[in-house]
Formats: sequence, structure tokens, C-alpha cells
Amino acid sequence: MKLATLKDGSRDGRLVVVSRDLRRAVLATGIAATLQAAIEDWARCEPLLHQLSVALNRGDAGQAFDFEAREAMAPLPRAYQWADASAFLNHGMLMERAYNLDIRKDPGVPIIYQGAGDDFMGAHDDYPVPGEAHQIDFEGEVAVVLDDVPMGVQPAAAAGHIKLLMLLNDVSLRAHLFKEVSIGFGPLRAKPSTVFAPVAVTPDELGGAWHEGRVKLPLHVQCNGERFGEPNGSEMDFSFPELVMHLARTRKLGAGTVLGSGTFSNREYKVTGSACLAERRAVETIEQGAASTPFLKFGDRLRFEIFGLDGVSVFGAIDHRFVAAEA
Repeated sequence: MKLATLKDGSRDGRLVVVSRDLRRAVLATGIAATLQAAIEDWARCEPLLHQLSVALNRGDAGQAFDFEAREAMAPLPRAYQWADASAFLNHGMLMERAYNLDIRKDPGVPIIYQGAGDDFMGAHDDYPVPGEAHQIDFEGEVAVVLDDVPMGVQPAAAAGHIKLLMLLNDVSLRAHLFKEVSIGFGPLRAKPSTVFAPVAVTPDELGGAWHEGRVKLPLHVQCNGERFGEPNGSEMDFSFPELVMHLARTRKLGAGTVLGSGTFSNREYKVTGSACLAERRAVETIEQGAASTPFLKFGDRLRFEIFGLDGVSVFGAIDHRFVAAEA
């Protein structure tokens, strides 16, 4: 099942069910007005949304219309909690090696920070930044959306609380990151609004590619129309159920919590490329002594997309450009 949120002038938009080929949609009228409302009442809403999805894909849904991704907000336009992990250890190792970082961490314990979930952006919205001097970067990731999770949940049970998956660009402003992390409280200015692909999907939409709590598919990243990389999610060192367990170790998690994987990163990065500028710059620093790839400029355009085992776009594409913020 695929779900999206259409712009209607409100903060939370209108929930729609989208066909598997991303061509048609139908309002979830009478089931749930918003995705947040649906995830809070998932036991009731999921079977009704599923029935609507079956009818839509069969061509039997009344009042169906063409789905226009440009009219979509983030599937969850705002979330009560947005937490992001760094579950691909290769990415961290490259950064530490390139910049001689001394990151305090415990083996076997994932790194997760709490971000800001009040202003998620749509896949085709222009992205405003106060200035290029902030060193604009991108990070291609996937995230899960959870229902209510009890405190102390274990991985086997945690897997059952993963209701939806999303594709995202975790925008980073590198001019602030190292300084903020060194303070010890995690990033704030360095992590502005996050951008999400137009569609959220239930795990079954990935078929066999959703395995062991990981999205085992390549993430295709383009910058200004040129290939940047296609790292595969199979190398995620901590599975999503393990991340959920860590996040819920000392407290319960509310329905609608969004938990990210961290930027996709592969050990064979010379073959797969990367999903963020910082990683490519780290590789250049290691191999050449200095980074040569510049950070993003105003007008630069990014595209992120994941294709399923059947070759169909799973989440739709993130395709957006960076612009100067209004004074």
C-alpha cells in the first residue's frame, strides 16, 4: 500500500491512497483525514486503507484521479518526533579517518540524534537556505514510521511496530556540524528541514527487498542530472528493529515517530559512489590529501529514487533545487 499527503492549504494536508505505479490516487475520505490520524488508529485504518488500495490498483476505486507528485507534501508534513541514526558504520569510519575525528562511541551501540520534525518538506519544493556559506550538503536515507511503541521493546517485537517506510534527503549544513557535535548536545543549526519523497509505503510493497529490517535496494542519487552514486541499503550495520529498541530503551515512542537510517554508505564506495557530499569529500581527502568536490550552490538540483525488484519506483522521486531564502 502506498500513501501520500496532498497540499490543501493546511499544515497537515489530505491523506490519499496512491496506486503502485504512482499514476492514480483516491482520497481516504471517511477513513482518516491525515496520515498522523491514520497511524494513531492504525488497527482500524490499515485494513480500510488496504481495501481502498486494492480497488484503486484494480481500477475500481470511485472518484480516483491522476496523482501529481508536485502537489504532494511530505507524507507526514510534521512529526511529533524525528530521530535519525548513523546506522552505516562505513560512513562514520570514512569521516573519522579523513578528519582525524575522535568520536566517543560504544561498540554495538547505535548513534541516534533527535532532530526537528516540525517542518518536513515535499519532494519537489524549492529548498531555501540563508546562504551558500553554510556549506549545503545532502544525505540520502530511508526512514520508518512507527505506531505506539512500548518502553523496553525488543527487536522481534519492534519489527511489528514498523508500519511505513519513506525516502528522504536529510539536508545538512556542514559549516555548523563539527562545532555543534563537539559541544556534546548534537546538531541543531546543522540540520534544517528534511525533505521526503512523495509516497510512504507499507513494508510489503518492497517484497523480498525488505529483509532483516533493512531496505536491500540501491538508492540512486543524481546531482544536476549527473550520477552521484547508488549505495545499497543492505550494508546497514544496525537494523531498523535494533534502532527502535535502542530508541525505546528508556521511554515509550508515540505513534507517528519517524526514525531515519542515516546516509546510505557502502564499503565498495569506489564502485557504488556515495549518497552525500561529505562522504565523497572525505574519500578525496583520504586519497588525494584534500577535498575537491564543492558544496551545493543555489540553483543546484538533486534527485533521489529507489526502484523495487520489479523496476518500479517505490517512493516516487525527490527532485528539488536549492534557492536563496528570503531576507
